[in-house]
Order: sequence, then C-alpha cells, then structure tokens
Amino acid sequence: MPIRILEVREATHMIASPIRNAYIDFSKMTTSVVAVVTNVIRGGKPVIGYGFNSNGRYGQGGLIRERFAARITGADPVSLLDPTGENLDPDKIWAAMMTNEKPGGHGERSVAVGTIDMAVWDAVAKIAGKPLFRLLAERHGTTADPRIFVYAAGGYYYPGKDDAALCTEMQSYLDRGYNVVKMKIGGESLAADQRRIEAVLRLLNGQARLAVDANGRFDLETAIAYAKALRPYDLFWYEEAGDPLDFHLQSALAEFYPGAMATGENLFSHQDARNLLRYGGMRPDRDWLQFDCALSYGLCEYLRTLEVVRDAGWSWRRCIPHGGHQLSLAIAAGLGLGGNESYPDVFQPFGGFPDGTKVIDGYVTIPDLPGIGFEAKSDLFPIMRARAE
Repeated sequence: MPIRILEVREATHMIASPIRNAYIDFSKMTTSVVAVVTNVIRGGKPVIGYGFNSNGRYGQGGLIRERFAARITGADPVSLLDPTGENLDPDKIWAAMMTNEKPGGHGERSVAVGTIDMAVWDAVAKIAGKPLFRLLAERHGTTADPRIFVYAAGGYYYPGKDDAALCTEMQSYLDRGYNVVKMKIGGESLAADQRRIEAVLRLLNGQARLAVDANGRFDLETAIAYAKALRPYDLFWYEEAGDPLDFHLQSALAEFYPGAMATGENLFSHQDARNLLRYGGMRPDRDWLQFDCALSYGLCEYLRTLEVVRDAGWSWRRCIPHGGHQLSLAIAAGLGLGGNESYPDVFQPFGGFPDGTKVIDGYVTIPDLPGIGFEAKSDLFPIMRARAE
C-alpha cells in the first residue's frame, strides 16, 4: 500500500488577549490547528504532521474543511508521492490543494493553504526521520546552522499600560537574553509614541537595539512625519509604515528615512514579493524582508519567494520572517535566513521554542528533533495531539 494521507483534521483555537497594535486588537483572535494523519507507522504509532497559522489572521476552519483538506484526501495517493515513492511530496500536495483555484486575490486562502502545508512538511521530515532544517539544507545545498538570531516582539498597547510598564516588559526580554526588542507605534499620537520610544531607549542605554512597528497604519504624510521624528534614534528598523500593498508609499518613504526599514509580513505570494522588490524602494544593503510562510501558502510558496529575493539581488540573510513560530526557525536554520521573530509573552503557546531552549546573546540553538519539533514544546503539543486523537 502506498504512503497516503488518511485525514486532515482542523480545530479553531482561541488566542485572544486585550492587547492591540495600531490597527487591530486581539480580543477575539483565533488560529487553526491542523493534524495531517498518515498511514506511515513509526515506533508503533502513525506519523502525524502538525501545523497552525500565524497570529493576526484568524482561524481558517471553513476554508480548510470545505475546500483544501478534501482535495488532498480525495486525490490518488500515488499522485502525492515523491519520485522514490517512499515519502510524500509537498509540492504535489500543494498543487492538489490549489486545483481549480484562480490566480490572484490571495486573501485568507493563502493562510488556509499555509496552515496545512506546515503540517505536511512536519510529516515529510518525520517520515524521513530528520529535523526539517536538516532536510531543507540537504535538498537545497545549503549549510544547516541550528544557531539562529531572534528578536523579542512586544510593546503592544494595553489598557492601563504606562511607560514604566512598557520598560518593565522590555527589561524582561533583556533578562531572558534578547539584544533586539520591538515595540508598537501608531496607536497613539506621534508625541506620545516619541515619549514611549525615548523611555525604552533610556532603558536600553546602547546595550540593545530597538525596532518599531506601525502595522501599516500610516498614510504617506504621517509615515514621513514619523520618519523624520525617528531618524535621530538609530533604530534597528522602522517597520510596515503603510499599507503593505502601497509600494509607492514605501518607495517614497525611503527618501526620508535613511535607516533600516522592514516590511512584507502581509504579502502572501511570490508575485507580491517581486512587486515589493521592484517598486517598493527597498534597499538590499540595509532593509529587511518579513514574509511569513505560514500566512503565504506555506513553505512551498516561500521557497518560490526566496528565489524571487535571490533573483532581485538580495541575500537571504535579509529575511527575518514574521510569526515567531518553529517552522520559520527551521527554515532560518536550514536555508540561512537572517533570523526569526519571537513572541516571549504573547500568542502563547504557539510561539517560542522547544522546552529548555535558551536565548543567549540574541541567539537560540534549536535541537535536532524529527520534523519541526512541536513534540518538544510541552505547552503546545497537547493542543496539537488533541487534534489527532
């Protein structure tokens, strides 16, 4: 009997909290948790791949159950195998999911596909008996390096949160080993945000770097006003000033902000990534690309995006994905990206690292675990296992 996917199971999980950024609050935020159950037996148990979608885009249960899962389980099992016949082929599974889908208009569809795709890659690496990051390095001729730069994303607006509470939060990240921290801007006035930034910079005192994130809130005039105000601060980056598809705004902003900028987390295809690099004025010597595979059709599409990045003359080291999840950690370790976002205190238990993993001088070293390594995260894996059982 050929290897086959027996079932794709999904459940919506609440990750709500009272925090907000400049655009949305997270009081009703959800995520989809997926289990891809195969007929492969290892250690007396079926191999199951797990996945979930990154924060900020809500669960995708309807799309997963009504369209994409059924296309996988309804396909000829042989059509989903790699050339050896001894493992699943993620690209063939991706193509099956996208059967009868029109191009363009990516929207929530990219998140649903990306969630399943994460689970497929987890299963593929487990069937191969290898950590995903080492499997990726072997397939793409790169050097696997399990030591990865991570930064602490936080600094959200929160009811009653004053500058002292913000600084206490940032100090907790420093105490945990991070040397780059990020905070939200754009949810209050420019004067209030300057006050908040300066409070954090006094705390950091040149011993760590600060990044700021506007979450796409600004029109061009406001983005430029912030750029002028931010120039003296020597920030790690100024992130997503305007709408992610407003490439003219991003390009014009570069004229007013000589420091590093970052964007891309809300672009969901390699075509959108190409347009950003063609028309967005992004500078490969200093700027950062934040495409998140879990939101943008998964790793299969992210590999196409990385080819676009390379064709545009950029190093993959300029990619630091959004999302703070273990799949991006595996990609960074296997393909030589510049690092990964981390959420030490929010969106748990879906962010973070395997148990026992420490941040040391801004880096983590991920262990050699089969697949993506979810099984070694004790606060997350019971939620995933419940999907399979």
